[in-house]
Amino acid sequence: MGTQQTYSGNAAPGPPGKPPRHRLRRILLVLLAVAVLIPAAGGAFLFSLGRNFDSQSTTIENPFPDESLRPLPNARPAQPLAGGAPGDVTGAAPGSGPAAGGTTAEGGTPAGGPAAAGALNILVMGSDSRGATPGEALSGTNSNQRADTLMLVHIPADRSRIYAVSLMRDLWVGIPGYGTAKINAALAYGGVPLMVQTVESLFHQRIDHVAMIDFEGFKDLTDALDGVEVTITQPFVSLHGKFTFTEGPAVLDGEHALAFVRERYAFIDGDYQRVRNQQAFVKALLAKNLSAGTLLNPFKVSEALSAISPFISVDSGLNAAALARLALELRGVGPGDLVFFTLPTTGTGTSSDGQSIVLPDWDAVAAMGQALAGDSLDTFVANRGLAGGD
Repeated sequence: MGTQQTYSGNAAPGPPGKPPRHRLRRILLVLLAVAVLIPAAGGAFLFSLGRNFDSQSTTIENPFPDESLRPLPNARPAQPLAGGAPGDVTGAAPGSGPAAGGTTAEGGTPAGGPAAAGALNILVMGSDSRGATPGEALSGTNSNQRADTLMLVHIPADRSRIYAVSLMRDLWVGIPGYGTAKINAALAYGGVPLMVQTVESLFHQRIDHVAMIDFEGFKDLTDALDGVEVTITQPFVSLHGKFTFTEGPAVLDGEHALAFVRERYAFIDGDYQRVRNQQAFVKALLAKNLSAGTLLNPFKVSEALSAISPFISVDSGLNAAALARLALELRGVGPGDLVFFTLPTTGTGTSSDGQSIVLPDWDAVAAMGQALAGDSLDTFVANRGLAGGD
């Protein structure tokens, strides 16, 4: 890893004194022309960006399960889908399992009350093909595709923040029609529609949009942004590539970024640290994209969008026009308004068939479902001390 270099230069100063009158007139004409042409050029530029995104990204034609299998719009959950029958796992904490009905949202709204309008829930999957093609997952067929990263992005109705909740890939939950399994297996069993149905069943909340990102896109986007700076909290050597990561701040290029977000075998707590690293990287990536150095540089915006678009699959409702509207609504959001945390668990255990699994904290699952319904995720995060990322 190297450090990012900054190149700057100063233009030589011009001669002193007032410019002659004809120069002032010419300057005014130029300024008038710029005032007219820049908005037109900006509109053409934005149109070009949108067209490029829509043409280069992939549309997920049928990302959602049948309407009869989904929570009602604006529903408020009483309890999550059961994670498994008693005795299905070992290592569970006493009292673990689905919460009883009548749970109160941590935002203070009782179960059964009106749910929030205008908030958005976006399911984001980082794909791990393992020899399968992304098309198999997108089609809803049984495949060997797995979701290596799973995040539920919640944008509140007032558009004041962006919340990204990591769901551990080995979380032991109910997969509709398949019993209990690791949550990332839903993608292999039934593609994107079953993954959406699994997450909706977990929180009893509807997913509004879906995005699937190939990890290779992280690599190209990072290079398009001239690197992304993260703070490495756990030093390690990656299994693939044998890259050495030392503790402290570091600017990652694309190859190192890919190794950073993928590694889990180098850590004592395995996937838990990998999820922390993924959160740190995505947060830094978003912060870099939100920086003035990126947003005010049309070439950098175009390069970044061109780098990531071929690696993104989205539902038809999440096209360039929708993203542009959302970006306008989120214009007041800065790096300090990005909140990343992991859905609380009760630790690890072993399934009845010998798999190493992550056990859900069912009380937290129920409370988060209520918080999503009441658009009070800020209170849920504060009450459980999750603002720091865990």
